[in-house]
Amino acid sequence: KDEEEQKEKQLATSQRSRRSGQNNPTRTTHSNMITLKKRRMYSYMGMGMGMGSDPMERLVKLASESAVVIFSVSSCCMCHAVKRLFCGMGVNPAVYELDQDPRGKELERALMRLLGNSQAVPVVFIGGKLIGSMDRVMASHINGTLVPLLKEAGALWL
Repeated sequence: KDEEEQKEKQLATSQRSRRSGQNNPTRTTHSNMITLKKRRMYSYMGMGMGMGSDPMERLVKLASESAVVIFSVSSCCMCHAVKRLFCGMGVNPAVYELDQDPRGKELERALMRLLGNSQAVPVVFIGGKLIGSMDRVMASHINGTLVPLLKEAGALWL
């Protein structure tokens, strides 16, 4: 009788642990997916891939890997506006959220040195060339020079 009770308890415990994902290394939870995505993002952003430790070198490499690159901070309203501008135009920019990168502060300081001012984000590169922050992007959009830049970089086809 004791053996039967023990087997029932073990069965019940194993069913509960299966439902909750315990002792099941193949089960992927939402938080595991986020962690995995962050690891891939950091790997893509040059973390541990032989890229130099110099933030300016890393910045130049990241800026030249896509037709349109935006360095941003996820809580910045101006960053959100510039991302919406490009998405609204049909451009799919590569966005690097500096507040989600373990070495983001270093990149932010490098951007401030590059721009020569205290506001580091948003910063936009098109075709590997520095366009500037929000004011320069909006000025280019208003005066009609932004679309030709995007076409030249291969970010727009129409």
